[in-house]
Amino acid sequence: MAALDVMPQNGVRDAPTQWPAPPSGRAPDAAADTFAPAAGVDPDDLPDGLVVADEQGRVVVFNAAAARITALRPADVLGRPVEQALPLEDLDGRRWWQLTDPYGGLAIRVGQPERNLLLPGGREVLVAAKYVRRTPGGPVQRLVVTLRGTEARRRTERSHAELIATVAHELRSPLTSVKGFTATLLAKWERFTEDQKKLMLETVDADANRVTRLIAELLDISRIDSGRLEVHRQPVDMVAAVRHHVDAHVAAGQSADRFAVTTGGPLPALWADPDKVDQILGNLLENAVRHGEGTVTIDVSPAAATGGGHGTEGTAVTVSDEGPGIPEESMSRVFTRFWRGSKRGGTGLGLYIVKGIVEAHGGSISVGRAPGGGAQFRFVLPVGAPAYLA
Repeated sequence: MAALDVMPQNGVRDAPTQWPAPPSGRAPDAAADTFAPAAGVDPDDLPDGLVVADEQGRVVVFNAAAARITALRPADVLGRPVEQALPLEDLDGRRWWQLTDPYGGLAIRVGQPERNLLLPGGREVLVAAKYVRRTPGGPVQRLVVTLRGTEARRRTERSHAELIATVAHELRSPLTSVKGFTATLLAKWERFTEDQKKLMLETVDADANRVTRLIAELLDISRIDSGRLEVHRQPVDMVAAVRHHVDAHVAAGQSADRFAVTTGGPLPALWADPDKVDQILGNLLENAVRHGEGTVTIDVSPAAATGGGHGTEGTAVTVSDEGPGIPEESMSRVFTRFWRGSKRGGTGLGLYIVKGIVEAHGGSISVGRAPGGGAQFRFVLPVGAPAYLA
């Protein structure tokens, strides 16, 4: 049997892999299930399903991942024509092998892009194909097919659908309020007193801010998921930033006695994105005030930053409260999308964004139980460098 010559993704061709001699009493093609490549790469080691057909269109490789994805036994597949072993159909019920015709179709084709196809029984798989020819335009010497399950893609699609549903729900309420109050004011302006008009306009302003905040969260999520979250580093006084947020909560009606700000020694010069730092602190303090109880303690101290290498200086901020805390079984999900504590409210996206911002700075964030029994969030930002030197 001919050698299997697989081109790796890096474009460097390894030495041809020789098929082992077939055991006595087996057809040559049936020896493929004992494939032992000289290059040290066993098809069963591949994470994706691999199906290889020879120049006659008969299956000579059917790895373990392919068997798992298709729920077919290698013994029932090896040696059979590929169109019979894998009777694939597109989502419209058309026979895929008849449509693509790898062996008898156009000689200039080199393969098929990945697409969703169906196996008998409606089992859905992601299939891509490569046509291997010895010379351009020559006959197909080998057909290489990759198979992948659709579970990961389905999870991503469900996550996107859940995000859209959450956003639609969160937008509907403030926009309905804005529309109702503005329509009422325009229709009956003269009937309202100045105090009533002011109250309505303040409500409209608050709801507009809520919409703006939600849109900003969506943009942040998009940038985090695509790895395009930009960090513009400037000198940041972390203690001053913390006190600014505490003063804002006090001005909004919280008691000044509810907050305690402590520092653990001289802090290194920190270069970070001031707006992003404000976003982190705002979210963590709001969570502590809304979901926690008792005194909210914010400790700022020097620390070794894990993201910048061993011994790198950084600034650590710990936000603790004295409330009921986060259940142990929920701590692993705190920084995932749509996680909410025991008290409902918000989109459940804040901590996911906080984690993305901290990691974009090269830092780390963790959650645990505070000494007083409440929740404790701790993030560490490395010292960093100015944006023009990064």
